Amino acid sequence: MIDQKLLAILACPLSKAPVILDQNRLVSTDPETRRAYRIEDDIPIMLVDEGVTLGAEEHARILKEHGAQPYVPTQGKKKS
Repeated sequence: MIDQKLLAILACPLSKAPVILDQNRLVSTDPETRRAYRIEDDIPIMLVDEGVTLGAEEHARILKEHGAQPYVPTQGKKKS
């Protein structure tokens, strides 16, 4: 089981989006990359090359199931 404090600071290494715990994997909330990373012996394997890309429908279902909002990057916003 992943500690909630650790889960709160983990992010997808590809998109930097927050991740959610779905069974024995961490799923990026980014709808563009839709990456999932396995957990082995309670250790998340957060390597881009080790992740898998989920189908759009499966990714949307997982986000909905966990009540998670899709990630929207804030990069490029100008300060007023």
